[in-house]
Amino acid sequence: MLIHVIADYGPGDLAFTEVAQRIKLHLPDAEPLYTPVPAFATLAAGFCVAQLGLNPAPPNTLIYHNVAPRKDDEEARAGNEGERLAFARLPTGVRVVGVNAGYAFSFVRDAATELRWISVPAGGSQFRSRDLFPEAAGEIVAGSTVTLAGEIEPSAIPDVPTDRVAYADGYGNLKTTTEHEALATSSGTRLRIRIGETEREAIVSDGTFEVEEGELAFAPGSSGWPRADGEEVRWRELFLRGGSAWEVFGRPDIGTRLEIAPNP
Repeated sequence: MLIHVIADYGPGDLAFTEVAQRIKLHLPDAEPLYTPVPAFATLAAGFCVAQLGLNPAPPNTLIYHNVAPRKDDEEARAGNEGERLAFARLPTGVRVVGVNAGYAFSFVRDAATELRWISVPAGGSQFRSRDLFPEAAGEIVAGSTVTLAGEIEPSAIPDVPTDRVAYADGYGNLKTTTEHEALATSSGTRLRIRIGETEREAIVSDGTFEVEEGELAFAPGSSGWPRADGEEVRWRELFLRGGSAWEVFGRPDIGTRLEIAPNP
């Protein structure tokens, strides 16, 4: 079975291998695929969860994610206690097991057909995604109902913030939480976009390659998925043809706001 491991351990980090080894201990048929996100970037994790989970996937696919900044309580924490482990079942049949931290479940909250807490200790290990969570994932895949606890109230999961950097891909394209249809401007319109301390001109387009070499497009990218109502959401991304938008905007952190204004 395909298991997507989404975490902020760092690309190529030993932690990914340790987690995969423990997952295969409890799920011998598992075929892990790794998707790293920046440290504590729950918005990027949630974006990846939705992109992989709400689009067509092989039967029995499981998403196992762990980005746990432990920011739900700023006091000293006994036993390395962290945010609670949660479960979601998506309309595609994909199951999601992961920590309910920040925006990790925000993109799938409304589409999920089931949202439940998972009965595992909140503490007991610094490395919970290796020592505690894989066994729970194995029990869920095996059909255990004891592992699943009460339903999660939607209010326990925040809304997706608008106009933020959600993910930077390997080409330096900046995937954002600006919906394609939410930008009421026609193709070819020139805008000023500020991210952090950097402001650049971008051209609104219906496709990333509809700009000349060296120009910045603000176009519907390759990421999107069906909503709960059946309509498809498509997210805009900043694409520098022949370069890296991430570099041009000063390598912004995940979650940084986009300020969008008409070009004077």
